[in-house]
Amino acid sequence: MTATIPTSLANRLSGLLRGEVEESVRRRAEYSTDASNYRVVPEVVAFPKTVDDIVVAQSFAREEGMALTVRGGGTSTAGNSIGPGLVLDLSRYLNNVISVDPEARTARVQPGTVLTSLQAQAGKYGLRFGPDPSTSNRATLGGMIGNNACGPHAVAWGKTSENVISLDVVDGMGRRYTAEKGTVVPGLNELVDANLAPIRTHSGRFSRQVSGYSLEHLLPERGRDLAKFLVGSEGTLATVLEAEVALVPMVVKPTLIVLGYEDMIRAADAVPPILALKPFAVEGLDRRLVDVVERARGGVPELPAGGGWLMVEVGAFEGESEDVVAERIEAVLAVAGTPSFKVAPAGPESAALWKIRADGAGLAGRSPRGLEAWPGWEDSAVPPEHLGEYLRDMTDVMNEHDVDGILYGHFGDGCVHVRIDMPLSDPTGVPKARAFLEDTADLVARYGGSLSGEHGDGRARSELLSRMYTPEMMTMFGQVKNLFDPSKSLNPGILVDPDPFDANLRRPYARPITGGGKKGGGFAYLEDGGDFTTAVHRCTGVGACRADNRANGGFMCPSYQATKDEKDVTRGRARVLQEVANGSLVADWGSHEVMESLDLCLSCKACSADCPSGVDVAKYKSEVLYRAHKGKIRPKLHYLLGQLPRWTKLATVSSAVATVANKVMSVEPIKKAVFTVAGVDPERNMPGLATQRFSRWAKKAGLGTDADRTNTKYVMLWADSFSETLDTTGARDMVEVLEAAGYHVLIPKKPVCCGLTWITTGQLDGARAQLGELLNELAPFAKNGIPIVGVEPSCTAVLRDDLPELLSEDPRSYIVAENTYTLAELLLAPAPLGPEKLKLPDLDGVKVVAQPHCHQYSVMGWKTDAELLSRTGAEIVELAGCCGMAGNFGMEKGHADISRKVAESALLPALRENPDAVFLADGFSCRTQAEGLAGRNGIHIATLLSGGFTGS
Repeated sequence: MTATIPTSLANRLSGLLRGEVEESVRRRAEYSTDASNYRVVPEVVAFPKTVDDIVVAQSFAREEGMALTVRGGGTSTAGNSIGPGLVLDLSRYLNNVISVDPEARTARVQPGTVLTSLQAQAGKYGLRFGPDPSTSNRATLGGMIGNNACGPHAVAWGKTSENVISLDVVDGMGRRYTAEKGTVVPGLNELVDANLAPIRTHSGRFSRQVSGYSLEHLLPERGRDLAKFLVGSEGTLATVLEAEVALVPMVVKPTLIVLGYEDMIRAADAVPPILALKPFAVEGLDRRLVDVVERARGGVPELPAGGGWLMVEVGAFEGESEDVVAERIEAVLAVAGTPSFKVAPAGPESAALWKIRADGAGLAGRSPRGLEAWPGWEDSAVPPEHLGEYLRDMTDVMNEHDVDGILYGHFGDGCVHVRIDMPLSDPTGVPKARAFLEDTADLVARYGGSLSGEHGDGRARSELLSRMYTPEMMTMFGQVKNLFDPSKSLNPGILVDPDPFDANLRRPYARPITGGGKKGGGFAYLEDGGDFTTAVHRCTGVGACRADNRANGGFMCPSYQATKDEKDVTRGRARVLQEVANGSLVADWGSHEVMESLDLCLSCKACSADCPSGVDVAKYKSEVLYRAHKGKIRPKLHYLLGQLPRWTKLATVSSAVATVANKVMSVEPIKKAVFTVAGVDPERNMPGLATQRFSRWAKKAGLGTDADRTNTKYVMLWADSFSETLDTTGARDMVEVLEAAGYHVLIPKKPVCCGLTWITTGQLDGARAQLGELLNELAPFAKNGIPIVGVEPSCTAVLRDDLPELLSEDPRSYIVAENTYTLAELLLAPAPLGPEKLKLPDLDGVKVVAQPHCHQYSVMGWKTDAELLSRTGAEIVELAGCCGMAGNFGMEKGHADISRKVAESALLPALRENPDAVFLADGFSCRTQAEGLAGRNGIHIATLLSGGFTGS
């Protein structure tokens, strides 16, 4: 473990910068790794606010003999954005597009600018930046310059290096200058001129040769372009302060051609003749990748027959006739060598097809064998004409070493992406992984390829460069480094004098932490072999949680969208929990670092759906709270809100008691006093108690608790504790809707709780007790094929997701999970489960602002609800993102500001913009938030379908 630096050193640096400087254990844990296999704990992390801050920090590090690593989005899969000394995060403040010159087709950007921000600004003028990696909604331009990033459209526009005009930099000697064509660095031109033959022979042999330093750009016939040379140097020579980049025209009629082949290797064989037609993109997909996406996401569009596919994009530019596109499509089909194809013009289908490729990059974190799959050999490249041969041989090498992974990639550039299930779960597998990587490095060298095709060499491949380059070239790399950074303070251990590629690995040294799933344990982690450590290492660090997922209908990660702090993003939390598994930096479940990291997690579960690796921080948070507080006195809030159903049950024991309780808590001083003592935000409203429980109303309405053996279509309506004791309207209206659909509605003999509030506060033993009672009541019906329909989405999600995890040893838990539905799922289900008749109201002309509950979005999905509502004719404004209440989160003292900020991301603006619309929210917490912050009453979908809403 890296020792903490003296406080005086951090204080001195803080006094020199306008930005923040931090040395806390938690912050160092968050920045100890990126999207790679490596863990290097920094001594201090700083967030420069100005370019001068960068220059000063770099000078400070050099004078103090500290290593300096510059970081953008932290999405490096090669380990080149982590380091042992000072880490500078440029993404927080230095993230602006400075200017766009549409006539010159150029832009100036700060290094922390996310690519999609540049694309949005350039798009106003019909322009774009050519390279577009799959992480473009969180990757920064500085990081792309560091790695020489590419993406699918590099076939048309080239690597980042081909699109950089000039760079304002400060090098390792503290010299600040503009790097461009003709810029002179003392000794550099002389070094190149003395080695023209080896540079011409070994550098720039094909389009995706990214490994090592790109010395070909310094050749006299290339104009000695220092800017292009520095691209791909991975921060080892200079730090980018500002960049001028070239822009290209947008394709106005992009059309995707999907070509099907027997397998992916045969698809690779077909690439060269297609490339001759100059398409905009040529991507390769394997059947196994598509299957993974289908299992995880569902809804994969139909592909042409085959086991492997090429995704070829053609199109036209502004001013070209539409006939050009048709001609280009026909030209591709003529040379494709397959009768199996599909043509998709720009639109929803094309976007869905591209999404397979994007989602697969994260989902490939599990191999087809279900093992953890790792980067490290995920972007090798060979000349495209050799791609098919290379894939055949690479497959043989993988078989020889008994490893597997899902191959895909930028086939038009000969670049192959694959995460491989190397045996890195414990130290004994490391030598095996080394042997495999050495063999694959030798293989790619035999084909004249590059160890890296776009991600950089970093810690993963720098040691292997000597297998690709001659000793003469390796010596030259060292001489180049010495001309820019003789003190070797910039990103040491990368490219020159590299660390061993099997040093500083994160996963092998993390101790197993067995899950539970039965009395006395935590969650079972059924998909992770019962191991909490394996579960938290699902986080590969690709950083999808740092993007604004709302643009694509996503919900992750609401607290990060409010704070923009790595502490509050899914990845940052996972990194701290990985440190708990490692046990050297953070070892205590209840430590300040862990609690601070999880404090602003809303437990919305959105990461479990939106994270491409399936990270579920809500579950991990419950586990942490369970282990941290087991056998100890808990925070007061855990007893109040964490056991809320117990108290609402007592308070609604009779109508009289509920009425008195409502009157008492409506007195503002009393409410504030009670809330303050309990740890609840005193400014929050107190939801009213039901003066008649749903179960009492149901029994008066004649609803039964037993099913006979007739042919009646039964349904078990399960009213959770919220629907039983707080807001019973949705449950009562569900009875009306279900009966109208031909169901005979049953209710449990006694109200039962799912234990949701116990789960979110980590009281897992209590949750298991609640769920055990629930199984006693509901399992007999589920076992006999009677569907269970839930009212509250979050509680329905517990039955579908948490129940089998907490009671994994009870077979009834799986039966109940498999037979629990939302109202929309049941109403649109096919026979015999679906209704005998489905009569929906005519809501033509009715505008509905719909807030899907986070847990429903994450576990069950909201597509079925959207489909059901579309059949009513209503105009639906579907919101993306959390409402900000998230169960007890928004009620807790200290969370009010973040709760409001999250609500302002989608909910509150939508309500302001649609003052006369019906507000639809099945979640009790969502309705509570809207009423408290906007004075708007929400209704359940059953109320909407029954016509029981204002304006009906």
